[in-house]
Amino acid sequence: MTKNKSNTVNLVTGGAGFLGSHLIDRLMNKGEEVICIDNFFTGAKKNLVQWFDNSNFELIRHDITKPITLEVDRIWHLACPASPIHYQFNPIKTAKTSFLGTYNMLGMAKRVGAQFLLASTSEIYGDPEVHPQPESYRGNVNPIGIRSCYDEGKRIAETLSFDYKRSHNLDIKVARIFNTYGPRMLPNDGRVVSNLIMQGLKNESMTLYGDGKQTRSFCYVDDLINGLIKLMNANLHGPINLGNPKEITIIELAEIISKKLNISEKFIFKDLPKDDPLQRKPVIKEAKDNLNWTPLVDLDQGLEKTINYFKNL
Repeated sequence: MTKNKSNTVNLVTGGAGFLGSHLIDRLMNKGEEVICIDNFFTGAKKNLVQWFDNSNFELIRHDITKPITLEVDRIWHLACPASPIHYQFNPIKTAKTSFLGTYNMLGMAKRVGAQFLLASTSEIYGDPEVHPQPESYRGNVNPIGIRSCYDEGKRIAETLSFDYKRSHNLDIKVARIFNTYGPRMLPNDGRVVSNLIMQGLKNESMTLYGDGKQTRSFCYVDDLINGLIKLMNANLHGPINLGNPKEITIIELAEIISKKLNISEKFIFKDLPKDDPLQRKPVIKEAKDNLNWTPLVDLDQGLEKTINYFKNL
């Protein structure tokens, strides 16, 4: 696919994954052209099958740790396993994806003059000593732990992005994505929402770690995609926190899901994984003020939609 001057050509890396496929749906429904790159480590073709016969869509099986040459206007760089089970499966590959993959995509953006958006993560804050987390907080990350391949990988990806901006005047945007959930999450990805729903649907005891009182803030996928699109369209580089600032304990989440599934509460407690953050809540003042963005879907609505998705799997 080459550039069509009458239309924006979007490259979405990791486009067959959870967030990537929702982003592609939104771009395709706007009538834009989309090239999806994915190596299908965690992505799935079934997430994109509705676009296979559309002339505006192209799917390329490719590992972004290897260079590729394409002509595009915008690069949405979402490729990287994001759940602990998947990014710890091959930690060296995870680090390579964040460093070499980002380096290759930034190089492409420089060559063709494309806008570049990096899907970074709240994990760059580590186990935070500042709560809630504003973009100015530099984080508390273990550089040699089992989560480091992802946490430090995303930190170097941010570094590369801003170095390309400073050195080559590249139009970069960095989104720090907090916990996001919704349809197309993988049932075996080890994330807390999918874990609890799947265990509940099987009427198994729900697994909680530590005392279950660690907190997270859950953003529904539609809201997150709105934020990414607003950021790409803004005259803004970031980093920008995108997440829902409503904080909830994991045990409260498990109680809500149990109630929605109409099952009795059954919990088992295990040791907290190493370096697992105890608190997570974004400050989204920058997104509100500069993007006019705030999450609209509350946890009750979002969980209903997510539970229905998993029921129909």
